[in-house]
Amino acid sequence: MVADLVTPFIKDASLTVPWLAESSQIWPVTSVESIFLLGETMIRFFAAPIAAIALLSATAGGAFAEEFDSRDIMGGGPNFFRGGSSPVPRTTVMYNGNYAPGTIVVNTSERRLYLVLQNGQALRYGIGVGRDGFRWGGVHRITAKKEWPDWTPPSQMLARRPDLPRHMKGGVENPLGARAMYLGSTLYRIHGSNEPETIGQAVSSGCFRMTNDDVTDLYGRVGVGTTVVVLNN
Repeated sequence: MVADLVTPFIKDASLTVPWLAESSQIWPVTSVESIFLLGETMIRFFAAPIAAIALLSATAGGAFAEEFDSRDIMGGGPNFFRGGSSPVPRTTVMYNGNYAPGTIVVNTSERRLYLVLQNGQALRYGIGVGRDGFRWGGVHRITAKKEWPDWTPPSQMLARRPDLPRHMKGGVENPLGARAMYLGSTLYRIHGSNEPETIGQAVSSGCFRMTNDDVTDLYGRVGVGTTVVVLNN
């Protein structure tokens, strides 16, 4: 079948294409026919493996497309928190403090934050706390909540760190992270962090930092007016 199609083409082309004319003299039509038959056989032989590879590639590509979310580029997508998990996993524990359910209790010495639940339980999170000279205690309420908050370093901090920016828009690189809950009229916040390795450490200027994953979880569980007890024993 291939020879029937190709032979006329060779005969016609050899009239106008010198090199093809020479080739047809060196290789008779029967040889050309054999070459094309061989080519046809090879195509059939390799067709199945090539199709299988293409199918596997498409399947893998589909799996990647399902896993990838474009929101991860700017933050907030389902994969945004990968690689930023807390070294102190969030967990439910027994808790016998005399606080009403819904109260947030920050224990700076433990470097843990507790959200008091019903039935003598609490949800415990790992946090980063103030370094020496910046830890504090007291009782406040959450007076504001913000998603991807802007950051304006206070004058006291700028006096210590004049290299800091005067203002930074909210986003992945912002040190306040994905969420912030503001405590009373103070300068302090419970906020996210783009440095998950600092959770469980005393490194801040008095704020309480959590991973973006944990702070987003807490943010969704509490509202403005929530009591926050900070224990600095």
